Amino acid sequence: MRRPLRKTALGSILFAGALLALAVTVEAQQPTNIPRLGYLTAPAISALTAEHGAFRQGLRELGYVEGKNIFIEWRSAEAKLDRLPELAAELVRLKVDVIVTAGPAPTRAAKGATPTIPIVMAFDNDPIGNGFIASLARPGGNITGLSTLTPELSGKRLEILKETVPKLSRVAVVGTSTFPGSGANLKEVERAAAALKVKVQYLDVLSPKEIAAAFQAATKERAEAILFLGSVVYTDRRTELAQLAVKHRLPASYSRSDHVEDGGLMSYGPNTIDLYRRAATYVDKILKGAKPADLPVEQPKKFEFVINLKAAKQIGLTIPPNVLVRADKVIR
Repeated sequence: MRRPLRKTALGSILFAGALLALAVTVEAQQPTNIPRLGYLTAPAISALTAEHGAFRQGLRELGYVEGKNIFIEWRSAEAKLDRLPELAAELVRLKVDVIVTAGPAPTRAAKGATPTIPIVMAFDNDPIGNGFIASLARPGGNITGLSTLTPELSGKRLEILKETVPKLSRVAVVGTSTFPGSGANLKEVERAAAALKVKVQYLDVLSPKEIAAAFQAATKERAEAILFLGSVVYTDRRTELAQLAVKHRLPASYSRSDHVEDGGLMSYGPNTIDLYRRAATYVDKILKGAKPADLPVEQPKKFEFVINLKAAKQIGLTIPPNVLVRADKVIR
C-alpha cells in the first residue's frame, strides 16, 4: 500500500512545477531572433578605436546594446588586404543580417561574397567610381551607406598645403595604387597642382616596409612637402609617419585628423567619427525592413581642418595667420 505524499514533499513538487512554468513563460518572452551584424575592417581594430566607438555609440542612441539586443561579429584583416575576401565569406557563412564595412577595400570584399545580405559602408571615397552603387540617390543592389567625397578633397588639401608653404613648388604624393579610389584621388591632386604650378612626385607605397623609402625618395627629389592619400597600408602607422616627417623636415598633410593627433602636421577632410556614428542609422533602418537599394547614399555633413603647432615647431615651420584662423582644431 502506497503512502500518501507528505505535505512538504507535495509542496516542493508544486513549487518546482511553478518555477518550470515561469521559466517557460520567461523564455517565451525572450527575443528569439537577435540581430547579428558583421563588421569588416582592413586595418587592425585598435587602429580605429574612436571610429568603432562612434559606431557603437550610434547604435546605443538608437536603442541597441551590443551583447543584449544586438550581436556584432568583428573581423579585421590586420592590414593584410588579401585576407578580406576570406573574412567576408566567413561573415556570410554566419548568416549575419547586415555587414558594415569600414572602407572601400572591405566593401569590395563583401560585395564579392554576397549579392543579397545588406552592406552598409561606413565610408567610401568614390562608391560610384568603385562600382558599388548605381547612383547616390538610388544605390540599387544591396549596398548603401556614406560617401566621403575624398577625390574632390584631395585637391583642396594641396591648396591648403600651398597656402601653408607659399613657396611650395614640388610635392611628394604618397598613395597605394591597389587601394580603391587612389587613382581618382591622384587625378584631383594633379589637377590642383597644375593650377598651382606645383610639380607632383607620386610615390606608390604597397606595404608598411616601403614607408621609410618613400620619405627618402621624396627628400632625394627635393620635395618641399608631402601629401598622403588615404590608404590602409599606413592607417595604423601614424606615429611612424609623423616621426619620419620631422626627420626629413617635410610639412605633411593627411586626410584624417587622427594622424594629426598622433603627431602629424595637418589634416583636412570629413569628420570620420560622425560618419561612423551615422552608419548606425542605416543599420537601424535595414533591420526595420528598409532595402539598401532604396536608401540614398549620404555625403559628409561635417568637415574638419586640424593643425598641430607642435609638429610645425619641430620642422621650423610657421603657420601663416590666414591658415591658422581657419582651423577647426589647433593642437598646441
